[in-house]
Amino acid sequence: MGGLLRWLADSGVVQGVIIGATFAYLTTILLLNAVARSETTTVNGWRAIRRAGRPGTGLLVRAALQKALPVVNSFEEAAYWTADTDAAGSRLSGDRAYRVRFPADGLPPNGAFWSLTATDPTGYIVDTPGGRSSIGSRSGLRMQPDGSVEILLQARQPPDATPNWLASPSGRFSLMLRAYLPGPAILDGDYELPPVVEVRP
Repeated sequence: MGGLLRWLADSGVVQGVIIGATFAYLTTILLLNAVARSETTTVNGWRAIRRAGRPGTGLLVRAALQKALPVVNSFEEAAYWTADTDAAGSRLSGDRAYRVRFPADGLPPNGAFWSLTATDPTGYIVDTPGGRSSIGSRSGLRMQPDGSVEILLQARQPPDATPNWLASPSGRFSLMLRAYLPGPAILDGDYELPPVVEVRP
């Protein structure tokens, strides 16, 4: 047995297996990422994968979409959008303030509810300075006189403690918006989320 082990060590078989397995793993990750990108649509900085969670898409596509959005419902049950940059293409950062303005009658149409959540760059919910990491249709949002709804994203609580404030975490962060039982305009691809705009002092 000892002689066999020495032969394996000297022959390079073990090193070859390790190197081969490493290349196979990296190739698989690159392939899954490429497939997920091809399935992703981006509008106003918001990314969506409409075929996530849907059966009949093929093994490779299902694996890629599960890697991108693990344990996700089908788009017909819950529509998911993510964003990690503002309208100018800059990464979202907790040391800046942002605004998302929904025009009158422009909130995400749904048959249940919708929510906007601040996460870390990998998609995990984190503690925020104000303790409020999600906001949505059940938050008592305040409308503007013209019927629009503006959500303010910043680390510090605004002076008027507006119900439209979503606390952003420190450092880089991402946003996830979910609409449960999305309406026909979402399913048809006609609905577009408004961009995330930096608010400058």
